[in-house]
Amino acid sequence: MIITTTNTIEGRPVREYLGLVVGEVIIGANIFRDLFAGIRDIVGGRAGSYENAMRSARTEAMAELEQEARALGADAVIGVDLDYEVVGERGGMLMVSISGTAVKLG
Repeated sequence: MIITTTNTIEGRPVREYLGLVVGEVIIGANIFRDLFAGIRDIVGGRAGSYENAMRSARTEAMAELEQEARALGADAVIGVDLDYEVVGERGGMLMVSISGTAVKLG
């Protein structure tokens, strides 16, 4: 499945628009406090554990997006937007959301 931030795919015209698809993952911010409290892998000012948690949440959200698109019979998802938001009481959680338009290509 092609997943792209662009609204077109070169050489592959959109034959049918199937609708909006979304993937969302919410993780507790406590995971970040715990990771930061015990971080031993900060190299060059980067927190590897924190980055891995963010990468994992983004990967899960992408998988949900692709699953929704496949359920609609899509060949691709175009116009993809990825967002990170702090949610919950006192910003206690982090939401990773990704959305785009599921399409069938020509």
